[in-house]
Amino acid sequence: MGTATQKRNFLQEIRTEVKARPTAAVLYGVPGIGKTSMAANIPGVVFLTDPTEDGITTLKSFNRVPKSVAQLPPARSWEDALGMIDQLATGEHSYRALAIDAMGGFERLCHEHVCRRDYRGEWGDKGFGSYQKGFDNAVTDWKQFIIALDRLRDERGMSIIWLAHSRVKNFKNPEGPDFDRYKPDVHEKTWEVTHKWAEMILFLNYVTVVDKDGKAQGGQERVMFTVHHPAYDAKNRHGLPDTIDMGSTGAEAWKSLADALRAAGKDGE
Repeated sequence: MGTATQKRNFLQEIRTEVKARPTAAVLYGVPGIGKTSMAANIPGVVFLTDPTEDGITTLKSFNRVPKSVAQLPPARSWEDALGMIDQLATGEHSYRALAIDAMGGFERLCHEHVCRRDYRGEWGDKGFGSYQKGFDNAVTDWKQFIIALDRLRDERGMSIIWLAHSRVKNFKNPEGPDFDRYKPDVHEKTWEVTHKWAEMILFLNYVTVVDKDGKAQGGQERVMFTVHHPAYDAKNRHGLPDTIDMGSTGAEAWKSLADALRAAGKDGE
C-alpha cells in the first residue's frame, strides 16, 4: 500500500507582510485632455497602440512629449496584442511600465477575434449579435488578456496603464431618477471586468463652473478625479486626494500624480 498523502498545512502559510505590486490603472477622459501626454512622461514606459490610435506619434512629431518614448508596433489583431504582451513577459528589456492606448480599440480587436472564431465572421442576429452572446463570449478572452497583464506586473515589475476615451451614458438608478454620467467608451461587460481589476481609475476633465445665469465659465484648468461620483466613474485604493491638478503639460500631470502617490505611501510608478 502507498503512503498516505500528507495534508498541506495552510495555517503555517499565513503571512502578515505586504508584497508591493506595480500599479494597475485606467486613465480616461474627454478628448484632448492629455491622457497620452501624461502617460508618455511615466519613467521607463513603452506604448502599445491599436491601428486607429496614433496620438503618441503625433505628440512626438510636434515635440509635445519626449521623442525617446518607446513604441511597440501597432497591434493589428488580437493575436498581435497577446503576442506582444507575451514577449514583454519573456523577452529582454528594461521597461517599467506599459501604456495601452486605447481600451476601446483593443476591445474591438477582441470582438473581431471572437466573431471570426465563434461566429464565422457574422456580426448580425445570427452571429456575434445574437442575444448579446458575442459580448458574453468575449469576456472570457478579455479576462485572459487581463491575466497576461498581471503576469507583467508580478513577473516583470511593470505598471499597467490603460488609456480610454470617455462617453456620457445614462445610469439606471435603482434608488431614484436616472441620470447621465461619464464612463469609459467600452461595452458594459468589458468595463465590469476591467473596473474590478484596476486599483486606480482616474477621470480626467476640465473644471467648469456654471454661473447664476446658466453660462459655463472656466474650462482651462485640467483635473484628475480619483473617487466615485454620480457624474463619473473613478476610484483608488491609495488614499489619494479627491482631485489632483494636472497643470499645463503632460510632465506636470504625471509629476502631480506621482507626488500624490508618494504622499499616500505608494511609489509613483
